[in-house]
Amino acid sequence: MTFEEARAAFPVLEHQAYLNAGSMGPLARATHDAMAAQSERELAEGRSGPGFIEEMQNLRQAARERLAELLRVPAEHLSLTSSTTDGCNIVLSGLDLGPEDEIVTTDEEHFGLLGPLHVSGARVVVARTRDRPADESFDAILGCVTPRTRLLALSHISWLTGKLLPIRELKDETALPVLVDGAQSVGAIEVDARPFDFYTVSAQKWLCGPDGTGGLCVLDPERLRVAMPSYFAQAAYEVDGSFTSKPGAARFDPGWLPPASLAGLLSAIDAAPPWRFVRAAEIAERCRERLSERYAVVTEPAQGTLVTFSPGKEDLDALVARMYDDGVVVRRLPGTGWLRVSCGYWTSDEDLERLLAALEAE
Repeated sequence: MTFEEARAAFPVLEHQAYLNAGSMGPLARATHDAMAAQSERELAEGRSGPGFIEEMQNLRQAARERLAELLRVPAEHLSLTSSTTDGCNIVLSGLDLGPEDEIVTTDEEHFGLLGPLHVSGARVVVARTRDRPADESFDAILGCVTPRTRLLALSHISWLTGKLLPIRELKDETALPVLVDGAQSVGAIEVDARPFDFYTVSAQKWLCGPDGTGGLCVLDPERLRVAMPSYFAQAAYEVDGSFTSKPGAARFDPGWLPPASLAGLLSAIDAAPPWRFVRAAEIAERCRERLSERYAVVTEPAQGTLVTFSPGKEDLDALVARMYDDGVVVRRLPGTGWLRVSCGYWTSDEDLERLLAALEAE
């Protein structure tokens, strides 16, 4: 697949410089068509009967296998969720932490992780990394670890700064359980989740899947309590609600995912070209370099595929709205004075030129 063919898969790119996959990735025509075809079958044939149930189960298993392959883990370690927040809640509710326990996180995490941390019952310790260089993150986080620390809960790539956090180095150094928020990594960079106890996926972002799709990798499913059981969690149950868990991480599946969404997710995963990670890294670095010629760029070189910068203007809402009208889609980061650009394998040099022109337009 050529770069031009890859771009042509996304109709929105015909009229927009779509630079916000960190929120929602662009939707490919093939993904839409797969969802529509599944919905048409349900419209014509109904949503019941042995054939429908078997198809739904096959779609779930196929999605589980594809996501697991992306994370380089066995399929039995992958739970199907609707978001990274789902995954974080599943993990934090199942760990049974208390007020004597500590969780170490950073000051550049998304609420999708912070919210579950706050209600976990543990004391949350925040390492100050946002305003430090990337190479100081390890020491800043490690310095917050104490004998009471029971979990490290960190993004692989910060949604605010685009910074790659040292999750592998921290795991190796501390041997503590690690919960990784993979919202800005899976589909954007190569990921190997095998070293980590818990790794979450938001499939609607860099994988360009349907909204409401995702996953959770659990290294040792037997060691995490099922605290939020759904019908999909059980292999058998009694009239009092006691149940036998399904084997593997399927026991953590939080509920129904629409078959049309699963069909779309499979299409999106299968359509991504093999060169996607190299291309995304290259265009992100070009974006950072071009922006740094005119603006204060927050993101350091050789980080993730997000580029955060300060445009030096007060009304960022008005700026983002005007840029959208000009066909350039970016993200304002609330409370920071920063804009964020998402660079995917589909991003072109022309998209970057449109970005710069839109920023300078009056």
